[in-house]
Amino acid sequence: MTQMPTKRVFGIILTYNCALFLPEVISKIPKEYFDIIIVSDDDSSDNTMDVAKQLGVQAFTHPHTGYGGNLKFGLNKAVEMGADHMIEIHGDGQYDLFSVPLAIPKLNAGVDFILGNRFYKFFQPWKDNMSLIRILGNLTLSTIGRFGLWIKPLDLFPGFRAYSKRFVETIDFANGSDDYFFSFEVIVLAKYAGLVIDSVPARCFYNKGGHSSMNLWKGMLEIYQTPHAVLQYWLALLGWKRTILKNQGKLSLMK
Repeated sequence: MTQMPTKRVFGIILTYNCALFLPEVISKIPKEYFDIIIVSDDDSSDNTMDVAKQLGVQAFTHPHTGYGGNLKFGLNKAVEMGADHMIEIHGDGQYDLFSVPLAIPKLNAGVDFILGNRFYKFFQPWKDNMSLIRILGNLTLSTIGRFGLWIKPLDLFPGFRAYSKRFVETIDFANGSDDYFFSFEVIVLAKYAGLVIDSVPARCFYNKGGHSSMNLWKGMLEIYQTPHAVLQYWLALLGWKRTILKNQGKLSLMK
């Protein structure tokens, strides 16, 4: 019987001025699940790159963009280096990586995009010190996104995510935001393209000093941006492709 080739799993640590956190983050990564760990750095002004290299981790940087631009850079770099699956790891150490061994079997089974679910136990985010306004905001916007896109995941704005190589090769990143809102836009792109989306339990510790959660004032913009992105999805289904979906094809039409 022919044995299936082993899939190469890359961990992508997204950093921006994370030099103080990086040693602890790297020490807590369950390395037995990864073939390679890399750092994708968003042009830090501290010595993040030096710390990564001192810790023996390959680090790559690029001109400063924001979360979206850094994620795109890291995913493309990982695929260029031979990744089959990619796990997003935040450089401030906010997310518990117990989600990693839950995500990899799903990727191996053909899932293209995995979202962490902080609400796998309804009150878990509250126990992890997520503020009430963040809880309500996440639940409200995720509900709009879930029903607007007709997808199953309950939490559409988590920091723990996993991706297949097919995801990177299918999604057109060019018209997406370079800032935090790319985190929702990429769900819209994946749904429109026909990729397989799933979720796993996740935890985020909001009492960690120095963490880099999105500014609440910026979060207010998502009250407009989320339904607007959903509207773009439905317009694209009707044949009017604009903004982020302008050049996005569907999986069945791709090679």
